Amino acid sequence: MRHTVVVKTGTSTLTGGTDRLDIAYMRDLVRQISSLWDEGIRTVLVTSGAIRTGIGALSLKEPLSLVEKQAAASVGQGLLMATYRELFEHFGKKVGQILLTRADVEARESYLNARRTFQQLFRWSVVPIVNENDTVATEEIRWGDNDILAALTALVTDADLLILLSDVDGFYARRPRKGDPSPPVIEEVRQITDDLWAKAGSGGPYGSGGMITKLQSASIMMECGIEAVVANGRTPDVILRLIKGERLGTRFVPIRRLPARKRWLAFVPRVMGQIVVNEGARRSILEKGTSLLPAGVVTSFGQFSAGDVVALTDEEGRVFAKGLTNYSSDQVLACAGLTTDQLPDGWGKGSRPEVVHRDNLVLISPLSSYPNPFSEMNP
Repeated sequence: MRHTVVVKTGTSTLTGGTDRLDIAYMRDLVRQISSLWDEGIRTVLVTSGAIRTGIGALSLKEPLSLVEKQAAASVGQGLLMATYRELFEHFGKKVGQILLTRADVEARESYLNARRTFQQLFRWSVVPIVNENDTVATEEIRWGDNDILAALTALVTDADLLILLSDVDGFYARRPRKGDPSPPVIEEVRQITDDLWAKAGSGGPYGSGGMITKLQSASIMMECGIEAVVANGRTPDVILRLIKGERLGTRFVPIRRLPARKRWLAFVPRVMGQIVVNEGARRSILEKGTSLLPAGVVTSFGQFSAGDVVALTDEEGRVFAKGLTNYSSDQVLACAGLTTDQLPDGWGKGSRPEVVHRDNLVLISPLSSYPNPFSEMNP
């Protein structure tokens, strides 16, 4: 039984490839989501379309500059929400708007505040409608039509399922081309390989803002224990059929289940620096679940403070974990290779000898961060 589902629809799906919202399609989308709520399944809608709605309302001509798109979003967001509000009211549902940027949830407390807001809306049986705050952020334009925002929403809400509605039937086994416009769809993915990443970045529907961001989103879900599906949003009753277990689109099967706090640690905060560890420390962390002590540190890169998120790498530069450091970058360099009894008095956040305590550390799959938009190191 599904408890919480996140449904994401992009601009091209909402408009049907035109320059205007397809109200008939939106009405059917709302009908399906309302039906899930009637069945006791809390459903969140992550929607794009604010920029396109604003462009249409203002009769603007493209191409537009970034600031023009942001200004168009300020006009379009209100119109988009008014449309959704009217459609949901027809099915007896109230809606609540949540505008998010990455900065809103990078800090743990802000993340928990967002979580509590969703939980309260659920208690009131209010349908949360989520969009990027495009008037002050550029992530939608850079990351691709809210696919990553949908993954973030699934993490915040502890969703069981993320449905990414697209204008293609799923993840194709090969790139569509002339003479082969509809190649077979991969029905199930249990491991995201280099070959899949290559297909995702090969252009066409898999270009920037297309399938590559959907694969990024799905990889995050697989690492966190949340099922994800990429399916054609124009397939009749696609959401209801997926909930019933029908095989549509491409299903991404979770490979592990992370606790809520470690989900946040693995995929939300920016990495502020890098700590290189020796082979003994790496093996101990991976195989025994130990903390990182100063004796296992080789060196570090970047400027960071105690309490920041850092990546742990082996001596070849391969990331294998992320964690909250108890030491500043200067302290890490100063204590690299030292035993605990060689540390100066009072070093470490809260005077803890561990550079990164195991409770504040999460292992990272080699492919889960390639390319992971939540894990890049700050310049």
